[in-house]
Amino acid sequence: MRIAIINGPNLNLLGRREPHIYGSQSFEDYFVGLIAAFPGAHLSYFQSNGEGALIDRLQDCMATADGVVINPGGYAHTSVALADAISASGLPVVEVHISNIAAREHFRHHSYTAARCIGTISGLGLDGYALAVRHLLSHHNP
Repeated sequence: MRIAIINGPNLNLLGRREPHIYGSQSFEDYFVGLIAAFPGAHLSYFQSNGEGALIDRLQDCMATADGVVINPGGYAHTSVALADAISASGLPVVEVHISNIAAREHFRHHSYTAARCIGTISGLGLDGYALAVRHLLSHHNP
């Protein structure tokens, strides 16, 4: 199964940005271990701080992926366009948030994008990505 992992704004700063919330490991280092943990899956990774680039990548996934793990970052709470792109893709998408967004600022409690996903994982750190991949694999091969 081909699974695209898409990270939104500021996630390029993992390992340096607020380590008490997001941990001290970069996503690139974590991704190496994720690939090793799922040798039967074909994982790709993309990160952008731009909303349009994230939408373009989701549209590209329609031809290159069987499922998507997305951490839209702050766009989860603001982007109807990104939510529409998730729906338009027709792909199973799992939303991941490293921090527990329900325990943070009030504006983070609503996610436009989560409503378009088959599931959401929040507050489990980077482990949320592995759980999302595992779910997509079981969704693809029940």
